[in-house]
Amino acid sequence: MLRLVNLRDLSPVTELRVPVLVIGSGVAGLSAALEAANRFEVLLLTKAEAGESNTSWAQGGVAAVFSPKDSVASHVQDTLHCGRGLCHEEVVRAVVKAGRGAIERLIEWGGSFDRLSSGELRLGMEGGHTAERIIHAGGDATGNELQSVLLRRVAGNPRIRLMEHTIVLDLVVHENRVLGAIGHHDNRYLLVRAAAVICATGGCGQVFRESTNPEIATGDGLALLARAGVILRGMEFVQFHPTTLYIAGSSRMLISEAVRGEGGILRDKNGVAFMEGLHPRKELAARDFVSRAVLQRIVETGHTNVYLDVRHLPPEFIRSRFPQIDRVCRNFGLDITRDPIPVAPAAHYMIGGAVVDIDGRTNLRRLFAVGEVSCTGLHGANRLASNSLLEGLVLGVRVGHAAAECASLEESEGFHLPETRAPTRWQDPHFSSKDLCNSMKSLMWRHVGILRDGTGLAEADRRLESWQTLADSVCRNRPREWEIRNMLLVSRLITAAACARSESRGVHFRTDFPQEDARSCEDLEVWLNDENGIDIRWVPIRAGIGSGDGSELVCGGSGE
Repeated sequence: MLRLVNLRDLSPVTELRVPVLVIGSGVAGLSAALEAANRFEVLLLTKAEAGESNTSWAQGGVAAVFSPKDSVASHVQDTLHCGRGLCHEEVVRAVVKAGRGAIERLIEWGGSFDRLSSGELRLGMEGGHTAERIIHAGGDATGNELQSVLLRRVAGNPRIRLMEHTIVLDLVVHENRVLGAIGHHDNRYLLVRAAAVICATGGCGQVFRESTNPEIATGDGLALLARAGVILRGMEFVQFHPTTLYIAGSSRMLISEAVRGEGGILRDKNGVAFMEGLHPRKELAARDFVSRAVLQRIVETGHTNVYLDVRHLPPEFIRSRFPQIDRVCRNFGLDITRDPIPVAPAAHYMIGGAVVDIDGRTNLRRLFAVGEVSCTGLHGANRLASNSLLEGLVLGVRVGHAAAECASLEESEGFHLPETRAPTRWQDPHFSSKDLCNSMKSLMWRHVGILRDGTGLAEADRRLESWQTLADSVCRNRPREWEIRNMLLVSRLITAAACARSESRGVHFRTDFPQEDARSCEDLEVWLNDENGIDIRWVPIRAGIGSGDGSELVCGGSGE
């Protein structure tokens, strides 16, 4: 199995030994580090600056039950229904039940959330939810507030050492145990020996041409886990957000689900409110349904985008509720109180990831994963809006506690670096890693995007394997080229899973198999074999998922 670097050739190298290593500084990684630091010293590594993560970009809120008109049972049911039969109900119940406590803890730590004049938390509505339970901060800056609160706690904790601008390349594995990790920091390799390792590196949205994710979301964690021998689940399930800003010269900034939750209307270039009649909940249908509807309307009208219209809402309310969106749009000469917002779908969230239990344990000893890089079964085939920040807060604490328990039983130990297969590199003056990356992104968007079919997936699989072989031979030991190799591997894993699931379920839509198939209501797991190929197996979902007899939720139905 190929590694990013030959571990025997590390030079120059800095060596560290710690009880607990945490990789990633989003809400899940920070929560895990804080909990583990209650017992042990923690080293926290992050690829960019600590404040730069998918968490900090999150405009949406945190879903938690606070309203007397809401209930844990209702939130659980909404999550199960959105997950189309692939949610693991015990995980859903545990996470939802702990949601209120997680928010109250943040408030104790100084978190500031939007409130009504009465002082009560202001609760919003988003797609897929049947009750107002979405908590926001700063209107559309919830992720930034969560990140700020947690980073302040980390900065004030003497047991946590934070190292920024450190990319983790590979895990050190021996006899099914993870002994540490290899990173790169300040032009030196970093060898960390750890008793427990937590991977919380986030998602991989940058493998697609259109993405709401920051540039750092290159799937590094998914790739290093796969290379280490970790089993991955649900890699076919990539959630696409239906509304991202579509203006020439702008990044594909997310236009929050909450805009539709507050009454925003989707219109085509002719002003037609096209969600009318397509779904009973119109703009508040689940994201996969809305994304496909938006894409279909774009094709039908021959226009580059559709529009999100909030002009019927009070201008003062819009500006105070969505200050970030208002500010960015104004920079491009757009007044959202008078002009409809041009939007189009983009890749948003990786539902799949490392197979873990509710405490984040992987199939390798001493290795844990949490957040977007993991797959607990909470989201099933389609993530319910605002459940991801909730997952990071709740399960981050559980995983941090479990890793500390592991560190109390194990010790960071000395070891000889294992033999690895490193590619033979050759230089080609005509090779362009930038061109390869752009080609990969376009291929993934075209064939492994919102709409998929067997022919396109087979073509993508063939090209990606060829490109990965090329990149492994040509790419040099530079951070950007390490990222490109990671993205190619993750793209292969997504494509292989999408090829294998010959049905449509949740965010995975096959135009050649447009219906849910009761026989395919199983988890799909993938992993790298010793020849660098991809192996696949199906794992049955336990009976009893859903409400009542569970038949509609477990085995399909029309869904959203």
